[in-house]
Amino acid sequence: MTTVIHWFQRDLRLTDNQALAAAKQRGAVLPVYGLIDAWQPVPTGSASRVWLHHSLMQLANQLGGNLSILTTMDDWADLMRRYAVTAVYWNAVPGVDYQPVHEYLTALGVQCYGYTEGLLWEPGSVVKPDGQPYKVFTPYYRRCIGTAPNRPTASVHPSVVGCGLGNIAGLDLVPQLDWPARVIQQWHPGERGATERLAGFLSNIQSYSEGRNTPSEPHVSRLSPHLAFGEISPRTIWHAVADHGLDPTQDAFCRQLVWREFSHYLLRDFPTFYKENLNKRFDRFPWRDTDPMLAAWQSGRTGYPIVDAGMRELWQTGTMHNRVRMIVGSFLVKNLRIHWRRGFEWFWDCLLDANTANNSFGWQWIAGSGADAAPYFRIFNPILQGKKFDTNGQYTRQYVPELAAMPDRYLFDPWEAPKSVLDQAGVTLGVHYPRPIVSISDSRQLALAAFASI
Repeated sequence: MTTVIHWFQRDLRLTDNQALAAAKQRGAVLPVYGLIDAWQPVPTGSASRVWLHHSLMQLANQLGGNLSILTTMDDWADLMRRYAVTAVYWNAVPGVDYQPVHEYLTALGVQCYGYTEGLLWEPGSVVKPDGQPYKVFTPYYRRCIGTAPNRPTASVHPSVVGCGLGNIAGLDLVPQLDWPARVIQQWHPGERGATERLAGFLSNIQSYSEGRNTPSEPHVSRLSPHLAFGEISPRTIWHAVADHGLDPTQDAFCRQLVWREFSHYLLRDFPTFYKENLNKRFDRFPWRDTDPMLAAWQSGRTGYPIVDAGMRELWQTGTMHNRVRMIVGSFLVKNLRIHWRRGFEWFWDCLLDANTANNSFGWQWIAGSGADAAPYFRIFNPILQGKKFDTNGQYTRQYVPELAAMPDRYLFDPWEAPKSVLDQAGVTLGVHYPRPIVSISDSRQLALAAFASI
């Protein structure tokens, strides 16, 4: 029987896996995982590496322990010679340069078959009438939903060649720190965990549209890390929503899936999107290089409670509520005027769900430099945002416990509280909780002036 390799990357599942299904049709399958850091735009971040470790453990169990871990190109050559491999199949990760891999494998006499991975529609099938790529979401969205995504394919159980070369621990994905164990215990990586998470979300999906902006309420899907590692496909999610009796083209959650799709679409057509402004006007923006303020933002010590709650949530859980991501992002690039790439880098290292397309799209949207971006003059006021979206203060008090006893009236601007109120809450500003590192009104005016200068 012919032996082929399926190279797992960000498709760590057996269901709706196009390349794996094609490999099965060709012959016996050698399941392989190999890090792609050498060919992707940004090496895998610390939090994502922890998730990857646990996801690979689950995948290896699904494959009966027959997942080979390859760490060098020599490992590839040895494995292919030993088993007379004739072809390698994979699902391509957006942004990864596969040309060196293709050339290497072809030189060994091995055929290469790359498939589009983890998208609802083939990127090349969605273009404007003039053949140019979309840069604005709404017409892109309308174009997409005119054609329903294909239904997901069934779970693939290939005839697996028993090998199990190497081991997952040898990838050294998990640092010897307490932080990884604390973060990952709140999640269940792997295809089974993704399926269970989807089922739980669908049972309450009617609350998503109204409750998705409230960070203290469990109305969001929490599927993003599972999607980032391909433990579940967006087609599976889309059709699960439809099978639940909802119209995906009218559903607020499915619209967010298309936002995700749009970011991958942009990365395909603008491959330097992760490091360069799409709107070149922003190349002239006078960003500040203020490491102390950046450090305060990273550690959740800005003096603005909703911002600090979000940054601490990120550090403690490896994720952050989407509404709060917009608040903390706006604060960094507009109130502090620190380059969006600094935010990109920190999120990339701390987020379990980090991927090049979504991360760069989100940051450029916030900064105003990306496709269909928020206007630069749209500057979130963290005080008003906290009061509006964390009305009872539950989220903020969870992650900023030093302010737990503050009354709601002053929770988001504690410096406005009378000394008697601060004393009763056990808060001394500058001791228990920092004073604001910038003035919201002054920093807003400076940001608008900086924007006007370009």
